[in-house]
Parts: sequence; structure tokens; C-alpha cells
Amino acid sequence: MRPRLLAVLALALVAGGCSWVKMDPQADAIRVVRPEQDLGYCTKRGEIAVSVKDQVGFYDRNALKVRDELEILARNEAVGLGADTIQAMGEPVNGEQRFAAFTCGGR
Repeated sequence: MRPRLLAVLALALVAGGCSWVKMDPQADAIRVVRPEQDLGYCTKRGEIAVSVKDQVGFYDRNALKVRDELEILARNEAVGLGADTIQAMGEPVNGEQRFAAFTCGGR
């Protein structure tokens, strides 16, 4: 039983470091701005809610990887809204985060 437990622990550690989220080619052009940046000159296109697993079993995934994956998902969704810029509306909580999507015309 002990080797099986070690194998499960090893798998959780490896899986926790992996990123399963891939960026769509068009999403590479989506700009991500700081939450405090003024986007008054932009047109709001909508809001995006994204989520990823922040835990694998009892193992907490790396917070930076979770944040990166949430941003990639938001950028992917922004393409469908016709947006060129996204801005986080708050910090990630339990693997979930909301973003506002804007069209800023390349500014």
C-alpha cells in the first residue's frame, strides 16, 4: 500500500505544476492591463468569468500557475467578444476570477 500512496503523491505534485490551458492563436493579441488602469477611453464589451482547478485532491496548486491559467482563459474568451483588452475585476478566489473586456483601439 505504501508504494501506491507514494505514486499518488508524486502524481499530485507533478500534475499541480502542469498547465492544461492553452492560448488560442488570436488571444495572443489581447492586452492585459492592471486593475487600477483607467480605461475610460475604451468601450466595454462585457464581463468574463473563468475558473480552473486550484486544488488537485488535497494538494493546492501553485497560485501563480492558477492566475496565469485564468488570464489565458479570459484572453481566449475576449476574442469571442471582439475585445482587444481585458482587466481583472478582482483577485482570484478558489480558482475563479472575473475580468472586464474592452475594445480600446490599440491604445
